Amino acid sequence: MILPFETALAGRKVFVTGHSGFTGSWLCAWFQQAGVELFGYSLAPTEQQPLFRLLALKDGMEEVYADIMEFEALSQAMTRFQPEIVIHLAAQPLVRRSYREPLATFAVNTLGTANVLEAARSIPSVRGVVCITTDKVYENREWAWAYRENDPLGGKDPYSASKAAAEMVIKGYAHSFFGDGGPSIAIARGGNIIGGGDWSEDRLIPDFVRAVTSGEALTLRFPEATRPWQHVLALVQGYGQLAAGLLSDDVRRYAKAWNLGPSDPTQYSVRHVLEILAANWERPDLRYLDEPLPEAGALSLDSRLAFNELGWHPAWSVEEMVRRTALWYREYHARVGHHPEEGSMRDFTLAQIDDWRVGLAGKKAG
Repeated sequence: MILPFETALAGRKVFVTGHSGFTGSWLCAWFQQAGVELFGYSLAPTEQQPLFRLLALKDGMEEVYADIMEFEALSQAMTRFQPEIVIHLAAQPLVRRSYREPLATFAVNTLGTANVLEAARSIPSVRGVVCITTDKVYENREWAWAYRENDPLGGKDPYSASKAAAEMVIKGYAHSFFGDGGPSIAIARGGNIIGGGDWSEDRLIPDFVRAVTSGEALTLRFPEATRPWQHVLALVQGYGQLAAGLLSDDVRRYAKAWNLGPSDPTQYSVRHVLEILAANWERPDLRYLDEPLPEAGALSLDSRLAFNELGWHPAWSVEEMVRRTALWYREYHARVGHHPEEGSMRDFTLAQIDDWRVGLAGKKAG
């Protein structure tokens, strides 16, 4: 099954910041399959984050390894490639690290976004920029209702505040320099991202995987906290649909902010997700952090705008997303263990992308 956004982007030139990271690697794998001409700009992948190498992606694209804060390097790379679309993924994405490194978090997430938009606006070939922020940009009031795109933005921790500030930067550029014949900007606010190949610190599923494979206890901070859990493929699909929309004749319809959260109405807590993971692998010993840093207890997204106007829907339920994630890591440890080789998870990952397409086809048929 070929999706409409794949057809629209085939042969197009797309510049991706943060391409060697977790989401960037899944995006590049899918977009390469779709025939997109890619250029990646990011920090080099590390031994701790080997997904880009596990998928053997470097031969299917041009890339530059440099810091998003190096404006001249970024501008030169973008100018050389002359993209039609820019997808801005590069970020410091971790809440707890933002407490340890607040200045770096604000710099990368806020000024880094300004760097990307400043570079993009000077290149005539650029028709659109898809900026990725987060579900945590909203002023979280811990209420029972899901947040909509027109709710107030805020941030009680450095990460959330830096992403809300990034949206102010985006809004300033959109009104001052973009549109009216120039490039347009779409904003994607994704949920708590899950999927195989993430080894980040202080995230539930990578922490679960480390606990299972090491035999050590898993530390839980907020077991009853609910989050809008979302598989990385749902978000990559949404980014692709927005990129295709910015290339269409109806560009104004797409040049705004979009929530990309789960369609499943059930609110899944950290504990519930842990139970699904354990059922599909094994249960680690648990311990609880006595004095956790402040985090939101409840957070959910209203994604009806994307459902109704983009025709965007996740292919899998939240339970299936978590199950597929557990299966990816199980397969990784069965195949690779502690000696990851280039391309060793490529076929399994591409098969999950194909299964996602099949799931979308089944939803449409139903």
